[in-house]
Amino acid sequence: MSTGSGADSAPAPATHDSPSATEPRSSMFSSLRIRNYRLFFLGQVVSNTGTWMQRIAQDWLVLSLTGSSAAVGFTTALQFLPMLLFGLYGGVLVDRLPKRPTLLTTQTAMGVTGLALAFLTLSGHVEVWHVYVAAFAVGLATVVDNPARQSFVAEMVGPGQLQNAVSLNSANFQSARLVGPAVAGLLITGVGTGWAFLLNGLSFVAPVAGLLLMRSRELTQVERTPRGKGQLREGLRYVAGRPELIWPIVLVGFIGTFGFNFPVWLSAYADDVFHEGAGGYSLLNTLMAVGSVAGALLAARRGTARLRVLIGAAVAFGVLEVLAALAPSYWMFALLMVPIGIFGLTVNVTANTAVQMGTDPAMRGRVMALFMMVFMGGTPLGAPVVGWITDAYGPRVGFAMGGAVAAAAAITVGLALARVGGLRLSVGWHRGHPRVSFVPRERELARAV
Repeated sequence: MSTGSGADSAPAPATHDSPSATEPRSSMFSSLRIRNYRLFFLGQVVSNTGTWMQRIAQDWLVLSLTGSSAAVGFTTALQFLPMLLFGLYGGVLVDRLPKRPTLLTTQTAMGVTGLALAFLTLSGHVEVWHVYVAAFAVGLATVVDNPARQSFVAEMVGPGQLQNAVSLNSANFQSARLVGPAVAGLLITGVGTGWAFLLNGLSFVAPVAGLLLMRSRELTQVERTPRGKGQLREGLRYVAGRPELIWPIVLVGFIGTFGFNFPVWLSAYADDVFHEGAGGYSLLNTLMAVGSVAGALLAARRGTARLRVLIGAAVAFGVLEVLAALAPSYWMFALLMVPIGIFGLTVNVTANTAVQMGTDPAMRGRVMALFMMVFMGGTPLGAPVVGWITDAYGPRVGFAMGGAVAAAAAITVGLALARVGGLRLSVGWHRGHPRVSFVPRERELARAV
């Protein structure tokens, strides 16, 4: 990213406070040694918690104003709709614009939206259409904010710490998922939804301050894409011509659409299958969030983004969903939420990092916009289908179907990547145990000769 001239834009030496492509991985939190990323991470800790608070308060407010669950669903759809409609164009903009000023604008806009909703609610003038507008406005900001944040991580930490930083970002978000709703619940019952909106609006002070305090000279210099025609098509052609990018995106698309519809399944299991009510549903979500945090931290410790890890985690994720669908008791089902959370988050982090590492920096905004549009947009598109199957044939069939599709997609993508890489499946015995692996075709030919 071009950030100006003079001493502030001069390349910085590789130190503990600046990114280095060759910096060795030494710990689970190694990317936090980089000052710019540390400021970014701390800001996100605060704002992510506020975001989860607003999500809960927003749904509760709409339900209170309308008494309609359909209105709550409509609000959620309005927040996701801009990403589906304009997500790719957001990526084009991100490749043209400097990332840090762009994030300052989007983060400020989301903070102002929260403050406006807080003012309307606390003053007693809020109406449901105000919430609809606020949800759509946040969705519009996310169209640019999401690919900008994804791309900016690489500029802060460099390729050597990219997976570690992406993993910590995911752990950050999932930890906020544990804390934010709990705080929102206390505020809603204690002083009202308006205060949750107010705290969310104020929480954006933290990431904005972090962005302002960063040292431009320690950011990786990335040449911005000049304005021109056909840049959206150029980005799609770029991805389509690279199997190492298109196949992970296809995989997360299938898993996001069919394997991540947990609000549909978990509520049905808690209510209809095991009859545990709201408390049981809350525990299932908590255990999955715990597994997701653990998965993110394990990915941070691993430090590499290998496609075989992605495929293995995706297969395990799908198989565990099928096993959970058949669980005979609530506690067995609940315990399986932890490894499902671990492998689900491993898929997300590994695919994210592999796609970023395999993308030219000048194309990263467009590629990550496509990645996030497919991953985030797939779940609301798949929810009606998954919900219909669950209603028609029962939660067990619905959950097992989602897991089977995820596992089948992982196996298919794994075979496609193996074929592209000139590998063949080898089945044999090693020290008395069956061994399944991919080996180069030349090795298979040598064995045959």
